[in-house]
Amino acid sequence: MTAERWFFDTNVLVYLFDAKAPEKQRLAQDLFRRAVDGAQLVVSTQVLQEFFVTVTRITKRGLPVNEARQFMMSLEKNVEVKLITRQVIYAATERIEQSGFSFWDSLIVESARAADVSVLWTEDLQHDQRIDGLRIRNPFNKVY
Repeated sequence: MTAERWFFDTNVLVYLFDAKAPEKQRLAQDLFRRAVDGAQLVVSTQVLQEFFVTVTRITKRGLPVNEARQFMMSLEKNVEVKLITRQVIYAATERIEQSGFSFWDSLIVESARAADVSVLWTEDLQHDQRIDGLRIRNPFNKVY
């Protein structure tokens, strides 16, 4: 039996380290453990870039650069990292026309679709929405 494939948006990874939001941090950590234990977890190079910028710039309380880099490198053991291709970028521009999503959200959606995942975990889109067979789940929604 093949494990379900999940795609994590940047915000899920960021909350792993956000002690200022303890409930979201706990939920992100629980979801990350579930993903590593029972799913095939996928992120894109966009997610890695956004993660690094976000967690290292949060005023003076952000992660040190070396810790952020070490976490990203440790992901390689458990997470498939997909490159953003020009085809994904073009598909994202079409998604903008179809949905009105921002470019960055469209790029996440199209990266998840290109990675052939069943679930995109993000707080940026409507919970339980379906996009061309892709299910959107908000890990911080108490309902899921």
